[in-house]
Amino acid sequence: MPNAPCNIVLVEPEIPPNTGSVARLCGATDSILHLVHPLGFSTDDKHLKRAGLDYWPQVRIQHWPNLEAFLAAQDERRLFFFTTKAERPYWQADFQPGCFLVFGRETKGLPEEILALYADRCYTIPMTNPHIRSLNLAMSAGIVLYEALRQHVKM
Repeated sequence: MPNAPCNIVLVEPEIPPNTGSVARLCGATDSILHLVHPLGFSTDDKHLKRAGLDYWPQVRIQHWPNLEAFLAAQDERRLFFFTTKAERPYWQADFQPGCFLVFGRETKGLPEEILALYADRCYTIPMTNPHIRSLNLAMSAGIVLYEALRQHVKM
């Protein structure tokens, strides 16, 4: 989709409030939200709507039937995958306008075969406490999105 500073991709998200919060983030930054099905909830879920508040009309959303369809339609040079299983920190990515920031399910992350296939495009958000497995999906999306915007968009 044209004229978007960034694209946030949620692969099979499971928790409605996380998706609602990411949608609000996308609306605030004029980014596009891509939802890769199957979703773990209905898009008319009250928790999803509540997290997005009254900003839903401001959010551009693209639905994809599955991850394969999404990936087949993209230029892989614009894809960046985020996982706790990578070593390279997100700030080392060279984000460009229109990039796709791809996040996996809250409980399982991205599929192992995708991480292996795109190993050179995988990044992580470092954490200093080894007892914490991961950050909240919406928080992770916000951290990475604002770094991407910092690199190429004057806000």
